[in-house]
Amino acid sequence: MKKSLLIIAAILYTLFSTQANAQEIYSKAYGEKTNPALLFMHGGPGYNSVSFELSTAQLLAEKGFYVIVYDQRGGGRSKEINDSKYTLDEAFNDINNVMKKHGVQKTSIMGHSWGGTLGLHYAMKYPNKVEKFIMVDSPLSYQESFKVIIKRCKEKYTAEKSPNLQYILMLEKMDTTSLEYSSYCFMNAMQCGLYSPKNQSPESQKLYQELSKLPEAKYMSDMTREPVMGFYTNEKYTLMNMTPMIENLASKGKIYGIYGAEDGLFDEAQFEKFKNLMGEDNFSKIENASHSVFIDQREQFVDLISWYMSNE
Repeated sequence: MKKSLLIIAAILYTLFSTQANAQEIYSKAYGEKTNPALLFMHGGPGYNSVSFELSTAQLLAEKGFYVIVYDQRGGGRSKEINDSKYTLDEAFNDINNVMKKHGVQKTSIMGHSWGGTLGLHYAMKYPNKVEKFIMVDSPLSYQESFKVIIKRCKEKYTAEKSPNLQYILMLEKMDTTSLEYSSYCFMNAMQCGLYSPKNQSPESQKLYQELSKLPEAKYMSDMTREPVMGFYTNEKYTLMNMTPMIENLASKGKIYGIYGAEDGLFDEAQFEKFKNLMGEDNFSKIENASHSVFIDQREQFVDLISWYMSNE
């Protein structure tokens, strides 16, 4: 009888543990907890932190930072979390729990792409928890970036006499506030190669090859739909303009920007806006880099993070 009860208890424990783990936000820390904290917030919604974690987190830790990465609910290694609402408040709660888990009360944030949008909203609600904010290839205005995508893809398809031009002509007539519009914009950006530099450096080529061989590489091409739908429905994120939030942090000397010069989501007019908002010394545009600037030019990226973090 005792043996049977032990077996049942073991089974229940295993089931409970599996369910509990499935409900937990994935996160991991690199470096010494006594060092300045740096929280990486990945893009999406619906993506993950794998590409940054495997390529850059340890290098920043070796530079003297306590680097924390996590996968937002609904994506990557946090994909199996049930009953998610996909609201900003829910995401804020996840961030606070990740910080608590790793013993951090205040952190600087590296917000990549959508992660910059989410992070800026977090910084507005919890200003006392954010030391510095570094935008990494993150939109100023989604609607402005959509216009840039359409313009560049139209030029490319026209020059190539591609049948894909018909999709751009359709996009130009769509409701710009719709989820279909934003989804097709991002799809064409990928199709047109706007996320990659024209001349990839030998170093980044080698790094991408090394990353592709790792077990976690499967997540690097993994995008989930539920967070996109949720944040569009609940927060209308594709209509967001980050200008007021950037101005707020700039007035306190707390915001910086690192962007790939060949990131196809931005044009020179947008880069000038960033520079004017943040201040010329607080904005960097890295040549031969696109949307994943931390891989395309990893060494420069790490050096810039170190430099911005050292500024008083």
